[in-house]
Order: sequence, then structure tokens, then C-alpha cells
Amino acid sequence: MQTRRSLLISTAGAALAAGAITTLPAVAFAKAPMVGKQAASFYRLKLGDYEITAVSDGTVKLPMSKIYRHITEKDAETYLAGHFQADSEVSVNAFLVNTGERLVLIDAGTGDLLGPALGKLVSNIEAAGYRADQIDDVILTHIHADHSGGLVANGKRVFENAILRVNHREAEFWLKADATAKADKVLGPQIAQAEKCVGPYVDAKRFETFADDAAPLPGFGSVLRAGHTPGHSGIIVESQGEKIVFWGDIAHGDVLQYDHPEVTVDFDVDQTMAAASRSVAFAEAADQKYLVAGAHHAFPGIGHVRRDETNYDWVPLVYSANY
Repeated sequence: MQTRRSLLISTAGAALAAGAITTLPAVAFAKAPMVGKQAASFYRLKLGDYEITAVSDGTVKLPMSKIYRHITEKDAETYLAGHFQADSEVSVNAFLVNTGERLVLIDAGTGDLLGPALGKLVSNIEAAGYRADQIDDVILTHIHADHSGGLVANGKRVFENAILRVNHREAEFWLKADATAKADKVLGPQIAQAEKCVGPYVDAKRFETFADDAAPLPGFGSVLRAGHTPGHSGIIVESQGEKIVFWGDIAHGDVLQYDHPEVTVDFDVDQTMAAASRSVAFAEAADQKYLVAGAHHAFPGIGHVRRDETNYDWVPLVYSANY
């Protein structure tokens, strides 16, 4: 039972405590600073017995409505805005395939050719637990700068232990161009870039070509999807009944060309053939339901193609935090 004395003491203590609280100086807590960057960009999944790692070279602002062809700029802007992609950035993706016996890189990013927003491939390979010198082979879907620029740094091979593998038509077009092609205002600079990026592998005898629809190396297939460039090829990987096709630049973006496969881009060397190849690639992927990995789909760039009421639809792989 509380006595009058104890009641007075507890009441006084409470009052004192309350007074102390009200008289304590205010403490200014610093706000957490903005970080201003994303986490390392890699994403891993299993394909049968193989390990696939999508690796980002970065994303970049690209006015897609201005580079699409066979659609007006206004219509492209309206379409993209309707899909909340009017101001979205474009991904540049590459992919590592670990078979347990070989570590194979498909496409090599931009290096220092296309500005500081890109060129992050090697750092993201390292973040994913690998090193550039562990890569046994590099297979290019084609030799445009955003796929071959990362092959060299300061004139030296970045993947010093790798053999570089390219479709034979692609190699002929870019590395054995005649004087007329080299003088062309559009193709000329691209040819010079190709020679700069691929040349060191040729000189080191670390360069091999493969025929149309042939195996770049044992266990890896290819399918010629010409048009974007003459030797543009999808790279096919299968394990334990599971299949993925790394199809390079069949599509630029995740929406517009799926509804309108006839829409091409400025970078397509042969506009008509590029559109035809896209239609074939979309139909096959939708019918066979295999996984697709794209160089310019939103990272990690892996998903499926399905038919819908307006033509096709890109269905990104559902994210999993589990390996």
C-alpha cells in the first residue's frame, strides 16, 4: 500500500522527469543522404545444368521515337507515352553462360565508345563473381559498337584468354570493307570502330568465324537473323531440354516493335530484311515458347514472346531472389 510519503516522492519524481524532458535541448538528427546509384547490375538463373548471368553494360537516354522508321515520329511518341516509356532509358545487356567446362560471354558492351552512362560491363562481371581473364570465349551477335566496344581498352584485349567468335558474313562486312564503304559517312566510322575493337583479336590469332546457322563452338548453336547487320545472328544454348536464344538486336525496346514488327531503326543496315527477320524470330519464339535474351530489352533482358490481340507481347521473366 502506497504511503503519503511514497506518493509525494513518486509524484515529485514524475514532475522532475517531465520538467527535465521539456528542458532538454532539441537534438538535430541528420537526414540520410541520397545515394544516387543502383546496385551492381547482374542477374543469375539456371538453364538445365548451365548457369546464365545477365550482365548490364548500363542504360542510356536514347530518343527512340526519332530513330524508328516506318512510323512517324509523332505516332511513335504517342505510342511510347501510352506505354509509359516516353522518357525511358535503353538497356545495353550482355550475357555469361557457364557450362561448367567453359565460361562464354555473349556480346561485349560498349567500352568507352558511347559515353560514361555505359561501359560498366567488366565491373559488373566482377560484381557477379567472375573476372575478365576467366572468360574462354566471346561470341558476338554482331559487331556494332554497343556489342563490340568492350572488347578492348587502350588498344589491348580486355578478354585476354578468350577466343572471339563472329559469323563469317559479319566479319567480311566490317573487317574487309572496300574503299567505297569506308568513305561512306554512316558506315565509315562504324567500320573504323569494328577494326579497332576486333583487330587486336585477329592480330593475336584469337579470332574465329562460324558459318550461317552453324555452331560457334561445341554446345552452342546459331541462327542467321540478317538485316540489322549482314551477319546478325541469334546464339542458341540448350541444356537438359531447356532452351534460350540470345537474339541480339531483333528488337529495340519492349513494346512498339512487338505490335509493329515492320517498324525498323536507323541502325538497320538492310531495313526490309531486318523487319522480315524480326517477324520470323517473333513467330518462332512465340510458337516454341523458349526463353529469349535481348541486348536492348529492359535489364536483365530475359523473357518470353507471346501472341496477343495486337500481334505480339514481350513477357519479362518473373524476378526471383533465389538461385
